[in-house]
Amino acid sequence: MDIEIYDTTLRDGTQGHGISFSVADKLRIAERLDAFGVAYIEGGWPGSNPRDIEFFREAKSRTFRNARLAAFGSTRRKGTAAKDDDQVTLLIDAATPVVTIFGKTSLLHVREVLQTTPKENLEMIADTVRHLKSHGRFVVYDAEHCFDGFKEDREHALATLKAAERAGADVIALCDTNGGSLPGDVAEITRLARASLTARIGIHTHDDIGLGVANALASIEVGATHVQGTINGYGERTGNCNLTSVIPNVQFKLKKSCVPPESLATLTELSQFVDEMANLRPNPRLPWVGAAAFSHKGGTHVNAVQKVLHSYEHIDPASVGNTRHVLISDLAGRSNIVLKARELGFDLSNETPQLRAMLKKIKDLEHKGYEFEAADGSLALLIRRAMTGEAPPFHVDAYHVSMRAEGQASVCEATVKVHVGDKQAHTVADGDGPVNALDAALRSALATIYPQLQNVRLTDYKVRIIDSRSGTAATTRVLIESSDGSGEWGTIGVDENIIEASLQALVDSLEYALTRAGGAGRAG
Repeated sequence: MDIEIYDTTLRDGTQGHGISFSVADKLRIAERLDAFGVAYIEGGWPGSNPRDIEFFREAKSRTFRNARLAAFGSTRRKGTAAKDDDQVTLLIDAATPVVTIFGKTSLLHVREVLQTTPKENLEMIADTVRHLKSHGRFVVYDAEHCFDGFKEDREHALATLKAAERAGADVIALCDTNGGSLPGDVAEITRLARASLTARIGIHTHDDIGLGVANALASIEVGATHVQGTINGYGERTGNCNLTSVIPNVQFKLKKSCVPPESLATLTELSQFVDEMANLRPNPRLPWVGAAAFSHKGGTHVNAVQKVLHSYEHIDPASVGNTRHVLISDLAGRSNIVLKARELGFDLSNETPQLRAMLKKIKDLEHKGYEFEAADGSLALLIRRAMTGEAPPFHVDAYHVSMRAEGQASVCEATVKVHVGDKQAHTVADGDGPVNALDAALRSALATIYPQLQNVRLTDYKVRIIDSRSGTAATTRVLIESSDGSGEWGTIGVDENIIEASLQALVDSLEYALTRAGGAGRAG
């Protein structure tokens, strides 16, 4: 590969707010990263916590086909030989083919943090690298606070890099540890390091000023051939350099290889997998892999995309495993409706007779507070009704929700009457709250007629007050996400009464489930 990808999601990424992986999580992520084709996987710091020690012990029995596993640590302590430093010994005991250590580049840190001399700092770097090399390790030296160090004292900063190289370091990674550098400074100092060293030059950036990826690319363009980062940009403070942006930028924009070409189409899947392991909802606004990365909302934009795809897309979404999304709102034009309808499985064109009325209906509803961007289920029903004129498969005749006390607890009870053709059902159900009780009662009533609805589950429930100036009389928007095990969809309800808004979204959810299953006309 032209550029080596060094993934530190399992170490630097776990320093991010809210990020925590179990040993089993880390092993699964490591296996996925190996299959994806990164060059290095940094597993953690074996001297810092029991979890990382256990990870490396478990990893010894795993086979990595593409990546080399790295243990992370620091240079030896001052006044202690590397062979006698317990932390360095643990790095060797981890039995990884690669060991990455960081050392001080900045004189400020040498004097104020290590509280030692520049000479001793150079000896700490060289002694640790030599000792690791004597045990057959491939050594990556992370030059911590490198760019700040060069700005403070270029002579000493360069001396630290040369000390690591003379001792045998295989890669010297220049670290923008506080994430405050600009691309021009990163390029200038990378160029200087490249001219002064023979070892492979790497780059490790953080995103504190929003330039983590830009700084990594600036370094690569002037000679760095090793880039460190994390999946989805996890990391301390605002995060590390995001590899889900670096990788496609290197491959598609810089025209350099960094992972196997066939892996690129699984990049979005990898991003979502790591989010799932971290128990985080995917960030829709991530470049390349986010759900909004190839989304189109404005009518003019969508009209252009309908005619020439690359007019508003810098690359085919499928090249990174993503998909195109057309959003529907009061900014929509007819092209939005046509493309979105096709995305949802409807055969529409600009000549479809119902199109104009459909667009007007959507814009009227948006004006009242509806928002269809996250409610594909409700939108699909609206299009279906306009196209076919079909009546809904069921109708709610009446409902009632009340609270009652049971000992120290409050229980919510919902009663629902529905009819399907000439069949009627009347059910009562308890729930943890009014919406939960209403959902249980409605599902119970319909399941006797449509047993396939037993597989439908609510996965998320969101409430938004549209006009807070109206106080308790404000209009409420309810968004519900549902799943039947094979797919997910969103539905929406809007009303001044939150229960009524919730019922609208619940009804749409179950009706859409029936259309998905092809069961709207097949009662059990």
